[in-house]
Amino acid sequence: MDGFGFSEAFQRANLMVNMPEPKRKALLDLFFSTETGAGFSILRNGLGSSVDSRSDWMNTILPKSPGAATATPNYVWDGKDSGQFWVSQRAVEYGVKTFYANAWSAPGFMKTNGNDANGGTLRDEWKQAYADYLIQYIKYYIDAGVPITHLGFLNEPDFTASYASMLSNGAQATAFMKVLRPSLDAANMSQVQIVCCENTGWQQTNNMYNQIKSSGGDQYLGVVSSHEYTSRSSGSLSSTKRGWQTEYSDLNGYWTTSWYSYGGSGEGMTWATTIYNGIVSSNLSAYIYWIGTQGGNTNEKLVQADANGYTVSKRLWAFAQYSRTVRPGAVRVGTSGGNFRTTAFKNVDGSVAVNILNTGSGAATLQIAVTGFMPGKATAWLTNESNDFTAQTVVVAADGSVGGSVPARSMLSFVLAAQAVESPAA
Repeated sequence: MDGFGFSEAFQRANLMVNMPEPKRKALLDLFFSTETGAGFSILRNGLGSSVDSRSDWMNTILPKSPGAATATPNYVWDGKDSGQFWVSQRAVEYGVKTFYANAWSAPGFMKTNGNDANGGTLRDEWKQAYADYLIQYIKYYIDAGVPITHLGFLNEPDFTASYASMLSNGAQATAFMKVLRPSLDAANMSQVQIVCCENTGWQQTNNMYNQIKSSGGDQYLGVVSSHEYTSRSSGSLSSTKRGWQTEYSDLNGYWTTSWYSYGGSGEGMTWATTIYNGIVSSNLSAYIYWIGTQGGNTNEKLVQADANGYTVSKRLWAFAQYSRTVRPGAVRVGTSGGNFRTTAFKNVDGSVAVNILNTGSGAATLQIAVTGFMPGKATAWLTNESNDFTAQTVVVAADGSVGGSVPARSMLSFVLAAQAVESPAA
């Protein structure tokens, strides 16, 4: 697993930046703390292409065309990046190590329609300039101690939007990656993985990825990515690359903080199930929610925020059940038995995380045993309508098993720590 995350693109990050203390610190804790919050480990930043910031657009670092694709560009860095720079710096302080920079479009003058909005495609003669542009953006972050680890040069290339958007097919994406990959390597950024292609749905991503493979572009990719708006996750995106779900939310449902009411698309248990399905059915290595904070009365965000404060949805705690227990680098292991939706992972530190989702209408008991593993101690946390990742009492039996009861329509996550081995006496 690479982790779980969210975005604060299109100036949503400014809701965090401008939040008065001590609420701002509490909000950061809510997202990034592995002790009291969700413990998110991935931040997806929008790489701006717009010449100004009206309508929540994201500013470009190259507002004026240099006149020709081979001319020297005059980059402009405002040190804010629509609020994302400050949030990223704070995320580093919490220990976040995975930062995904994703461009919705190239600057308008590099495109066939002369506008960063309303679709259009990247002009051939501007491919190297666009690669240099992306690298310069990454450099601003890396130089400030924010390790950009992943880079996407497209967002929903199958959709023409009235805001920043750029169209592409698989062959066009491959042609650009043939320029981008060696350019990253030449800039001493070989560690930055290319992510593609952020299509609107699973079927659209599969179609474009097949085009990329047939045109020889698979070798340049580090991650195959998709959204779930037009078709939901179904099957692995790739047998050789990491698969990430990088954007999805309930864009229209009326704001709810409920864990379970009637099984609505914005409810916490619905999202716990959605994450489970992505991991189990599509072998995902990362699941990234669309947006962290936002105002308004839809379920688009995890936290409803304005200038004075915020309200937390149960969706955030659904993510916490996974993100707090399944840490970056964890490897999924098989499970059997029981009538629950269950996932299990071995973490880098040797602990084993077991996530139990009971979608039934009645409580159920369980007993967990890990083959070839003797836990020294166990901890567990519960989320449902009455609990937000609430610690539970767990006792390790003499045979190494742990048990308990999972309430109806609840999620219970265990972390089994390996038994400590005493050092031999001197």
